[in-house]
Amino acid sequence: MTTALRRIIFIAMIAVIWEVTSSFSGLPEFMFPRLTQIFETLFNGIINGQITAAIGKSFSRILIGFLIAIILGIIMGYLIWRFKIIEDTLGFLVTALQSIPSIVWFPLAIIWFGLNDFAILFIVTIGATWTMTISATSGFKNVPKLYQQVAKTFGSSGFHFLRTVIMPASIPQLLSGLRIAWAFSWRALMAGELLGAGGGLGQLLETGRSLGQMDLVISVMIIIAIIGTIMDNVVFMRLERSIQTKWGLNQR
Repeated sequence: MTTALRRIIFIAMIAVIWEVTSSFSGLPEFMFPRLTQIFETLFNGIINGQITAAIGKSFSRILIGFLIAIILGIIMGYLIWRFKIIEDTLGFLVTALQSIPSIVWFPLAIIWFGLNDFAILFIVTIGATWTMTISATSGFKNVPKLYQQVAKTFGSSGFHFLRTVIMPASIPQLLSGLRIAWAFSWRALMAGELLGAGGGLGQLLETGRSLGQMDLVISVMIIIAIIGTIMDNVVFMRLERSIQTKWGLNQR
């Protein structure tokens, strides 16, 4: 039995258990909706554009915030690796800031930017930047000294040294950082939209809660889980395999 078939059977079992339990629980449907009702709400939300519009809004925010976080993380990771004084100062601060959940920054974001897209973008960026910085720093530090010495012996230096030696050798660590940073930024986005305003999947969750529509809440939760699974198991895993093969880092 293949992995995909096992997963399909497992999900089907959960669906059957949910449907039977909701049918015989005696609870009102707005508290424990049937799975068929949830899928009907999900289908209608996609057809009328309510869910698709929320997905588009959320993705536009996370792509911008995540891209900024990647750039900042790699730059700060390089500086921390390259200069001892920055490692002792900025590196220490980044380690401390990583322990702060990104949603904790939301009150400050509201004060600084107001209850708008900038506040949400800020916590999305914060959610990924520290993780990306630490992963980049670790990746650069773990480049074998032999690689660096051989490259410098052949005259490699500056940007050429960074592009041809440091970055390729750091790819595995950077890719792991990307996956973790995405997970943190995705969670930060949902929390920010849930507490904030301006559309998005998180705001749609809050709408379902305020209206007492648990079928809408669970429908959005399903979409969030599907998107997260696709990004991690399809996008990032394929990217990891592709880059590792390109740079000759594939272990298989």
